[in-house]
Amino acid sequence: MKKVLSVILAVVMLFSLVACNSNNAATDGNAAADVKVGLICLHDENSTYDNNFIQALKEVQTALGLKDDQVLIKTNIDESDACYNAAAELVEAGCDIIFADSFGHESFMIQAAKEFPEVQFCHATGTKSQTEGLANYHNAFAAIYEGRYLAGVAAGMKLNEMIESGKITKEQAVIGYVGAFNYAEVVSGMTSFFLGARSICESATMKVTYTNSWFDIAKEKESALNLINSGCVLISQHADSEGAPKACEEKGVPNVAYNISTISMGPNTALISSKIDWSVYFKLAINAVVNGEKIPTDYCGTMKEGAVKLTELNEKAAAAGTQAKIDEIKAKLENGEIKVFDTSKFTVGGKTLTTYTADVVDNGDFVPETEAIENGQFAESSKRSAPYFDIKYIDGVSEL
Repeated sequence: MKKVLSVILAVVMLFSLVACNSNNAATDGNAAADVKVGLICLHDENSTYDNNFIQALKEVQTALGLKDDQVLIKTNIDESDACYNAAAELVEAGCDIIFADSFGHESFMIQAAKEFPEVQFCHATGTKSQTEGLANYHNAFAAIYEGRYLAGVAAGMKLNEMIESGKITKEQAVIGYVGAFNYAEVVSGMTSFFLGARSICESATMKVTYTNSWFDIAKEKESALNLINSGCVLISQHADSEGAPKACEEKGVPNVAYNISTISMGPNTALISSKIDWSVYFKLAINAVVNGEKIPTDYCGTMKEGAVKLTELNEKAAAAGTQAKIDEIKAKLENGEIKVFDTSKFTVGGKTLTTYTADVVDNGDFVPETEAIENGQFAESSKRSAPYFDIKYIDGVSEL
């Protein structure tokens, strides 16, 4: 009898162990076999921005063991009813969670979330999850300003190298920046990039121009060339094509890009790129669905948790010692020793900011209502995941 009981106990323990391992696997790598994920993209793989999302989801698909028929991606979806229609089609196809990647998709994602309450809708760069109060609608972004600042450090190192070699004077350390729109997301990114560059090269200044499009190869290339012709000796960007990097390679001008490595496009000029690693959020949200857990209403990933990254440094084009300096500053950003928007490090109209009211709560009225200066810094993305630093411009930055 004791032997029989021992066998039964062993079998029970074995099944318990298998069940435990199975539950852990749902979190650690093997999503439930019946979960289905949808992604709506403004453009396709030709856009560096959209390609960053697509590759991140494919990475998560592999990590979670999802089959191809469990991951549905819709590309070239306009910021219009086309987004709602795409979301409805993904629901009809059986998706349990749907992501969208462009700011203008938000109202259509909210419309779909209201109509399909059994499906989770996650929108990148959006601002309304806190005010909509929907249990199945979520916003997400990352503290990309940390990555922009670090990329600026690489730019500052290159500027100093150019000054020390006699290629330019201190006064000629002018950066050009190709922005898509003058939205807070772009303004926050270009300002943090400039602050990173100026932390290394104190004489640096920056000229900005806008294409008024997220993805336009010709306009981005033309904007970069205009900046170069106006005297800019290094170019960076917040726009989604290879236009600017290729212009820099043609002109022999150092370039810092966004979303993907551009070394293949500019082997002699590309320095480094900053990016959001969306796989961190994708995995978090998908596993929440698998495990029946709540997805954060408004998520902001950090560099420390791997949601903000730099691509590989192009040692051929970068200044000597750049990687060591990046590693040093990265550690200080992660432990809080350096604050990107430390108000003692910049001025606006010759004055240090002691107070600033930002439009954080999105009621659709674009009225600033929230104090953004806290403990000597502009508290970017601490009150809402999407950027709200919209100061045009801090001293040293001007529009071309």
